[in-house]
Amino acid sequence: MNQTKRILIAIAILVVIGGVVLGLEAIRRQRVTEADLEPGSIPIYVGGDMEAAFTPEDLESVEQVSFQDAERGKTQEGWMLRDVLLLHLSEESLMPETQITVISTSRDKSAQLTWAEVDDQENMVMFDLSGRGTLKLVSKLDKLDTRDEWVQDTDRIEIETP
Repeated sequence: MNQTKRILIAIAILVVIGGVVLGLEAIRRQRVTEADLEPGSIPIYVGGDMEAAFTPEDLESVEQVSFQDAERGKTQEGWMLRDVLLLHLSEESLMPETQITVISTSRDKSAQLTWAEVDDQENMVMFDLSGRGTLKLVSKLDKLDTRDEWVQDTDRIEIETP
């Protein structure tokens, strides 16, 4: 093998290594960590990995819905959890038995729902803005239809697909 071929092979190897390094760095930068989140952001974890995050302000583009709660007859107005999740995830990645857990770590409270329950618009599984500007999960479902069952100050969503 002559000198020119060796130089060209060495250059090709360097280009490939450089491309791999740049590609891996681009992927690493796309991954958001909780430390990178702005205050008030709600991270969405899928299979233990953080996939996305949103703030209540990010929901301005999502259609608002409302219903009267059964306990006090007060109007609950906000954004369907279904629509919020679909801003960041593909519907194909969510199967009917996918478990969605909405968590409030400050209140040590959570609600576990299936995608089938969240996707059914009759259940009105939605986020409402609390008086303090945080999100609370409310619904017409029996397990979320009273104030004691709501998940107030939501700060995390975990999704697990069996």
